[in-house]
Amino acid sequence: MKSASTFSSRSIIVIGAAGGVGAADAATAEGPDALRRYRVFHDTPLQHVEWDAILRVPRVQQNTPLHAVALLGARLAAEVEAVLRAGNFPLVVGGDHSCAIGTWSGAHRALRHKGPLGLIWIDAHMDSHTFATTPSGQIHGMPLACLLGHGEAELTSIDGAEVKLRPKHVCLIGVRSFEAGEAALLHRLGVRVFDMDEIRRRGLAAVFKVALAIVRNGTAGFGVSVDLDALDPEEEPGVGTPVPGGLRRAELAAVLSHLRGDPAFVAMEIVEYNPRRDRGHATAVAAGTLLDAVSPIAR
Repeated sequence: MKSASTFSSRSIIVIGAAGGVGAADAATAEGPDALRRYRVFHDTPLQHVEWDAILRVPRVQQNTPLHAVALLGARLAAEVEAVLRAGNFPLVVGGDHSCAIGTWSGAHRALRHKGPLGLIWIDAHMDSHTFATTPSGQIHGMPLACLLGHGEAELTSIDGAEVKLRPKHVCLIGVRSFEAGEAALLHRLGVRVFDMDEIRRRGLAAVFKVALAIVRNGTAGFGVSVDLDALDPEEEPGVGTPVPGGLRRAELAAVLSHLRGDPAFVAMEIVEYNPRRDRGHATAVAAGTLLDAVSPIAR
């Protein structure tokens, strides 16, 4: 990807990651197909958007959830890297959030000759468990830990054994549900966490400004991973693991709009859409709104 390119000169290539085995409710695997069917991601006068493949968990004998997540993650990493190397902008659409291991491993590999990758993780949860700390055993609660180099080797070594993210280049926004083990890991690593209490106190705009400074400082580019459960389920019910008291669609879209035209913004991920829990496609529309927020628009 040429560093001088503007966002609007890059096509947005939508890659589906139809995996649900990392979560207790596998219906999130239906999310990418539903969002493509609903056509919530579309061209603007200044931005071309097109669907690429929807990747699926390979059917192999004795396919454990761990192995399935690793297989899908490896395929996804290769796809994301290819899109970035072609000079385009990958939008990964999950599936459960375990796909993030593949998304950001691929982005890391595409950028590593230029420098580190920064990442804003927008989520109701920390997703920073390992099998040693998880109370549920669900892999969608582990992807950020894996990207930081902690967890099962089969996951941390997707697209290479090196650590994909440095703690000083990562921050979380919207957290309001977590366990002690994952919180202890992030605290020990020094990862900045903006929970909902701080967001209510300071305002999302102020928090997002600090987050951008974190992920831009000393990096070759940054991405944004959005778990739709960061949004308040009163407004957006169609998510894998709803938690009350979240962000509002309009306020999140407003801060994401500051990323329009930023050449350092290299990739985005929107995950955990569960069409079986949605009402009137409201949460699907929210996913489209978040992409529209970062896309150039005609003035």
